[in-house]
Amino acid sequence: MTVAPSQRSWRAKTGEVKQAWHLVDASGQNLGRMANKIAVLLMGKHKPTYTQNTDTGDFVVVTNVEKVVVTGRKSELKEYLSFSLYPGGQRSETFANLQKRFPEKIVMLAVRRMLPKNKIGRHMLTKLKLYKGGEHPHTAQQPQPFTITYGQKAGLGK
Repeated sequence: MTVAPSQRSWRAKTGEVKQAWHLVDASGQNLGRMANKIAVLLMGKHKPTYTQNTDTGDFVVVTNVEKVVVTGRKSELKEYLSFSLYPGGQRSETFANLQKRFPEKIVMLAVRRMLPKNKIGRHMLTKLKLYKGGEHPHTAQQPQPFTITYGQKAGLGK
């Protein structure tokens, strides 16, 4: 018995997928909710051609990362840990301090932790471009503005 062509499974291949560029303005955005939407764009889950073992995601440019907000007392209580690999080399830093020093690192860590923990996830993270302020050097790629809104009836980017 032969299978009709309409019943066959289709899988995306590495060079076949068209990758778009999105521009996200992080000013006033909630960190976790914004990171979730960005991770979906990087993975390509918003496309009907999504394939797990292939990078089908888009590029994302995030501006104004220093203006991202968190709710409650997370700015004082949330800690980011780092380790220098020397004995006693564990350091911790609060969200507020890290936001003053390296605001890009906060958004990068939030998105990284929502991506797959493998080679494909590490490759997806390279397509995330983070910038302080409203300027970015990716105007030649013509990134399309991507608005993030929340709510039950809001779809991806609506």
